[in-house]
Amino acid sequence: MKISVLVPSYRRPQDLARCLAGLARQRRPADQIVVVARDGDGETIDTVRRFAPLFAPNTPPDLILVDQPGVIHAMAAGLDHVRGEVVAITDDDAVPHADWLERIERTFAESVKVGGVGGRDLIPGELGEPGGLHEKVGLVQWWGRVVGNHHLGCGGPRRVQVLKGVNCAYRTGLLRKAGFDRRLKGAGAQVHFELGIGLDLIGRGWQLVYDPAILVDHFPAPRQDYDRRNSFNARAVSDAVHNETFLLLNHLPPVRRAALLAWSLACGTRNAPGLLCLALEARSDRRLALDRWRATLRGRMEGLASWRRERTPRGMPLAASP
Repeated sequence: MKISVLVPSYRRPQDLARCLAGLARQRRPADQIVVVARDGDGETIDTVRRFAPLFAPNTPPDLILVDQPGVIHAMAAGLDHVRGEVVAITDDDAVPHADWLERIERTFAESVKVGGVGGRDLIPGELGEPGGLHEKVGLVQWWGRVVGNHHLGCGGPRRVQVLKGVNCAYRTGLLRKAGFDRRLKGAGAQVHFELGIGLDLIGRGWQLVYDPAILVDHFPAPRQDYDRRNSFNARAVSDAVHNETFLLLNHLPPVRRAALLAWSLACGTRNAPGLLCLALEARSDRRLALDRWRATLRGRMEGLASWRRERTPRGMPLAASP
């Protein structure tokens, strides 16, 4: 089994250097490393070239340059150059543990039904205390609530419905069929793209496996767009909610689609509130709660509108990806 590693990167040279050093320390070396950088991002390009000597003479990182923004465009361009039967994906602000590829390869080898494999990303300050870890990871509940918790997973390997982009791997042919959905919104990080891939593969009869022993250290770095991670931005919230809503409506059956819309508008979550969560959050910061609720509502309506535009006249949903 040949394994390629795909790393999109943009204006994070120090983070990328740390990531490449981690890839160079793999006990099971990658057969190919593909780094995708933006045209004109000289620091990223120089970092890839400086770290090339760390790898075997015949496996220096392949550097792919793109001229459009967005992680989806970058990963799609990188995937076009992948040669391995399996492609492992991580972020430039993550450092894979030395047994990362070794464990990924072993999990794929255990069953031909496994289409995707992922693991835990250890985030400083969010490592989880005893009792704060979770066995419910990467699930889509019946009414459409997406449960993440990938960074707090515990227990043994288990089947899931969505993997996290910072620590995942797929059979290359399957990922090419699923595709990176270019209809998702976002200037840099098109949030929730992994959801569409996971649901597409499961819909085709493949399995996704999450193993918390497959580890990367994740140091979330600032994004180079209006989504600043830990500060509220209405457009970033709307984009994320749009993407999640659009992908779920594409893949859920009719009854579950109705349940999703009813639950999301009536209840929702803290980050994407419906009316109930709005009332709860407004007790501590009324203005912020209202702003987040408005942005969420806009994203839900935009996601619903996008989904409706993609349907045929008979009302059958089109494929989520080309």
